[in-house]
Amino acid sequence: MSFAARLNGAGWWTIGRDVNRIAGMSEQPYKGKRRKRYPGTHPRRFEERYKELRGDAVMIEHVRGRGRTPAGTHVPVLLREVMSCLRPGLGDVAADCTLGYGGHAMEFLRRIMPGGRLIGLDVDEKELERTAKRLESAGFAGPAVSLHRSNFAGLDKVMAKEGLDGFDIIFADLGVSSMQVDDPSRGVSYKADGPLDMRMDQRLGKTGADLLATLSMTQLSAALRDFSDEPDHHKIAQWIVQQRQAQPIATTDQLARLVLNAKGFSPRARGRQLWQKPGGLHPAARTFQALRILVNDELGCLAQLLRIAPYCLRPGGRVGIISFHSGEDRLVKHAFKQGQSDGQYADISFQVIQTTSQEVRSNPRSASAKFRWARKQ
Repeated sequence: MSFAARLNGAGWWTIGRDVNRIAGMSEQPYKGKRRKRYPGTHPRRFEERYKELRGDAVMIEHVRGRGRTPAGTHVPVLLREVMSCLRPGLGDVAADCTLGYGGHAMEFLRRIMPGGRLIGLDVDEKELERTAKRLESAGFAGPAVSLHRSNFAGLDKVMAKEGLDGFDIIFADLGVSSMQVDDPSRGVSYKADGPLDMRMDQRLGKTGADLLATLSMTQLSAALRDFSDEPDHHKIAQWIVQQRQAQPIATTDQLARLVLNAKGFSPRARGRQLWQKPGGLHPAARTFQALRILVNDELGCLAQLLRIAPYCLRPGGRVGIISFHSGEDRLVKHAFKQGQSDGQYADISFQVIQTTSQEVRSNPRSASAKFRWARKQ
């Protein structure tokens, strides 16, 4: 039988079967598992954005050009201002207390090498390993770079472990990285459903769901008030306590819907609000922020870093902190002012430094960033 006859009569499957038989194979060759296709024309879920996650340069540039952060990456905030104020130079020893994706660390290394050292800290084991590979691929490896899985509250212990007498630069970016915000499995954001975890450090014992199940109404109300300035803190705390009696609050979607209901928003009304005011703060944003701060004891860790920073700096050393909400900024502002009054700091930032409108347009998540610095005597 001719090739054309076989094609018309038996079809492609028969041809494949005959070829396999000729090759001495008992079954069709394995073609590999096909990637599950996302619905519609654009990926919506974190795990569907495989081109961004695998580092496709064209796709990443396209996403950034639209003012968004590519999945699995993080854009360093106030980078130019941080470098201008902290003035890293050749041979300096710098501590990046919130290594994240390594955006600030990479720029520090470019300015302190050769002869300098970078000590990086992060509590997220997964991202720490990933960033170590990223720095190595950029040519920054060996004794010049030392990374530690540690909270910045333990900076003095890391310094002792490294055998250092102090740092020329101490830097911390207190914002949650985009890798953590975008990944639904971390339970940080109300934008995608996932387990209500919220732990930046998986070694911590209690998740966000655990705290919602155990804290009293008074404790919940105080946290919402103090950690996020939530005006409806008492009402939301009441709804949480009532809801958990009927069913545990275990997912981000459950918590977001509860807050919407507590504030009197139906899903349809919320849609209308966004249409009228694009970029407006989601009604559940403050609740998620307060719960995340509570889970990770973020303000307690920041207070400890501010206490030990003057003792971890060399003479003339500089410390800089980027904060993202008023509670953090108040702690930094008061600590630097007190340090100047006590003679620990020779100079501090005259006023808070914020992102420009141009930076906010290219990276909307930078909008609430505030930067302050101090210089040791």
